[in-house]
Amino acid sequence: MPECTRQKNASACNCTYEPCARKGECCRCIAYHLRNRELPACCFDKASERTFDRSFEHFSRLVAEGRL
Repeated sequence: MPECTRQKNASACNCTYEPCARKGECCRCIAYHLRNRELPACCFDKASERTFDRSFEHFSRLVAEGRL
């Protein structure tokens, strides 16, 4: 398995939750959010991400509304 390129990933991460310890560690981030029935910040546009509602339901509403 390839090494995690945390620095490279972090530079592209759009998560605005500053105390997040998973920034740049996509594997950990995705696993964390899926455990909580959520998707990571990178699945949302800028405005939607800032609500911190990462739920599957919020994502599906945005898709249904054509916002994603």
